[in-house]
Amino acid sequence: MTSAPIVVHHPSRTGGRPVTVHSHGRDEILGTAYSDHDLVVFLEGAGVVDPEGVLDDPRWVEWRGGGPHEWSPP
Repeated sequence: MTSAPIVVHHPSRTGGRPVTVHSHGRDEILGTAYSDHDLVVFLEGAGVVDPEGVLDDPRWVEWRGGGPHEWSPP
């Protein structure tokens, strides 16, 4: 795998970060997360067994356009 299957995108101006997962050769939008809790819920729904354990693992989650765990608008 060349990149993480889960991408937390740049925070929007109104807050929150879009989250996508790459699975079966395509990207699927999971929703907009406004907190770590939201992200964990999305990952549970996507079938990730230990969602809290992968948040800081770059093999699983790529944080784009903002630091990890940053949810506020720029």
